[in-house]
Amino acid sequence: MDHEKVNILLVDDQPAKLLAYEVILKELGENLVVASSGREALEVLLKTEIAVILVDVCMPELDGFELAAMIREHPRFQKTAMIFISAIQVSDIDRLRGYEMGAVDYVPVPVIPEVLRAKVKVFAELYRKTRELERLNQDLEDRVRARTAELENSTAKLRESEERRTMAIAAGKMGSWDWDWVSGDWMWDDGQYRIFGVSPENFEVNPVNVQALLHPDDVDQLRKAIAEFNKGTRAYETEFRIVRPDGEVRWCVGTAAASADANGRVVRVSGVTVDITERKRAEERQNLLAREVDHRAKNALALAQSIVRLTRADEVKAYVSAVEGRINALARVHTILSLSSWQGAELSKLIEEELAPYSLGGQIKLAGPEVQLVPATAQTLALALHELFTNSAKYGALSTRSGRLAISWQADNDLLILTWDETGGPMVRTPKSRGFGTRSLLASVESQLGGQAQFDWRSEGLLCRLEVPLTHKSAATATAQDKFETNSPPELQRASG
Repeated sequence: MDHEKVNILLVDDQPAKLLAYEVILKELGENLVVASSGREALEVLLKTEIAVILVDVCMPELDGFELAAMIREHPRFQKTAMIFISAIQVSDIDRLRGYEMGAVDYVPVPVIPEVLRAKVKVFAELYRKTRELERLNQDLEDRVRARTAELENSTAKLRESEERRTMAIAAGKMGSWDWDWVSGDWMWDDGQYRIFGVSPENFEVNPVNVQALLHPDDVDQLRKAIAEFNKGTRAYETEFRIVRPDGEVRWCVGTAAASADANGRVVRVSGVTVDITERKRAEERQNLLAREVDHRAKNALALAQSIVRLTRADEVKAYVSAVEGRINALARVHTILSLSSWQGAELSKLIEEELAPYSLGGQIKLAGPEVQLVPATAQTLALALHELFTNSAKYGALSTRSGRLAISWQADNDLLILTWDETGGPMVRTPKSRGFGTRSLLASVESQLGGQAQFDWRSEGLLCRLEVPLTHKSAATATAQDKFETNSPPELQRASG
């Protein structure tokens, strides 16, 4: 069998002996290196990797024992095999000394070739196997290091991936779970506990406890999912509600996938739960807003239709001006309500929008607390204020630069009390009959809002007091036009016919 040759160092001061050793050991097929002195042997050792040293005990300058001691002092040669050849009778004391110096065996003279070859062959093979084992160990260590580095890199990537997954689950309000279908054991991650509003310390995950957290109307979803998996379904998704221990109801969507054994029986179900409560609430708000916008649009159109039908004037220009003014008043309050998503309108903002077209500087003073009006009240009150401003600009305090208008309001026990006080304008006389603006104002405040409108036609200016319930709720089935026309005074209803 081909094998890597090793170096065998032959040390003796007599050339004839060296030649004899070479002849004897040539059959081994190894590299034979000769040295005629101890010093020469040391030089060879420093330059060449030696497997076995065959050394004569009796040599001038450095004998075999001294050479062995020097060789053993070097860390590189502490395990190199050395065989002593002695031409004298070696005592037990000498053998012990030789072994202490590092000898591994003795060969007496005359040398028996078969014995010498056998001894050298054993140690050469041992050296070869040792080197092969070292190479294998080194290769194994290299592979272990490479595999360890690969595993560490894989572990780091897995840890990083798990951290990203955990962050994604937390950010997405998700939780993951695992259910051993055979043993019934459950495993939840932190996201799952967070969604259900419980903690690992005080909640045991089992079918009974989990079912107790489901909304009573959605418990059948769990039973249906179990039935589907038992029938062979491998994936299932459904929306359901949970009721947290604090009573809060949350909407979730659950996705589950089943794992089966070789016989097709379900052994494990894993899944993800996503909290979609905010999405559900957003959908509800969107649907509510859509219905509200539809209702408000119809209501605004009905009001506009009522304004067009009930407005009266002696000429077309006056009629157009009156209609445009009332439609613009309706548009302004509609803008205010739109900005609040139809949640309501601030009374002061409503008044400021109505007086904006007049640009009268310091003629008007406002005083009152913040009062929030519901959309229906805001629309009706905006039209009433428009009539007051229009009449004042035509005939009252706002028709002259000397006129003054003070508008004040207060809220008391869900009742809004607004005072309209004009002074400094033209002399006022009590009208013999009510105009359309006055009649529509009374109709809107008293009939639509369930409030009261009082007019005091003082000579120095009109004093009007409006009392409007802040919690007034009109009939849900009546349209704005129905309420405006049906609740109007008889003469106003006749005017529309």
